[in-house]
Amino acid sequence: MHKNFAHIPDLTPTDAELLDEIDLDRMPRHIAVIMDGNGRWAKMRGKPRIFGHRAGAESVRSILDTCTRLEISAVTLYAFSTENWKRPKAEVSGLMSMLKRYIRSEMREVDANNIRFQAIGNIQGLAPDVQKEIAWATAQTASNTGTILSVALNYGGRLEIVEACRKAAAGHNGSPGEITEKDIEQNLYTAGLPDVDLLIRTSGELRISNFLLWQIAYAEIYVTPTLFPDFRRAEIFRAIIEYQKRDRRYGGLKS
Repeated sequence: MHKNFAHIPDLTPTDAELLDEIDLDRMPRHIAVIMDGNGRWAKMRGKPRIFGHRAGAESVRSILDTCTRLEISAVTLYAFSTENWKRPKAEVSGLMSMLKRYIRSEMREVDANNIRFQAIGNIQGLAPDVQKEIAWATAQTASNTGTILSVALNYGGRLEIVEACRKAAAGHNGSPGEITEKDIEQNLYTAGLPDVDLLIRTSGELRISNFLLWQIAYAEIYVTPTLFPDFRRAEIFRAIIEYQKRDRRYGGLKS
């Protein structure tokens, strides 16, 4: 068993069996998660959608704890897209309030676990009080050297690429013919992070929803029917086990 999972009280026998199947020498560097199904989970229980989002916060804790123990370099969570503004105002307001509370309540543990927090997306398009909490959490964890937690907020993959191209063009004095892939990568929200190795989507939907379009070019995609509030440690282990079964050729042939 991985040393970081020894003696933790909530490790179930199933968790332990799955952990033993994981090859610790072939771990993904960057795991991204499309957290889907909170609303359906709540509806199945006769509750409002925000109830599902609150339950999903427990899954976020489990993902982060598990990935930190596995020493995953980067974890990116899709929390709020540019399209999510179309949702009912009460739901959007509840999500933003929950985000602020989560940052304040969880950041002490995040910091203690040497995790570096950052938000990616059009952060300037969020309310000033939300921006303030994000800036505080970013500064609080800036010197940490462990897992990098990126939370995608007001995020859209197409917009990210457009903005990166504009910045890259400005760096070449408006000469787009000189722009390289490296120029674009250096101007993405995720600059400095490795490309995504494993993209997980919960709730069974077979789409990527405008998420990290550049960064997932060669990612292995794992879709589970599990709704996000039920996505916990065992599900992460299963995703990694499936990832390790894949033959990653990056367009080439197996030697």
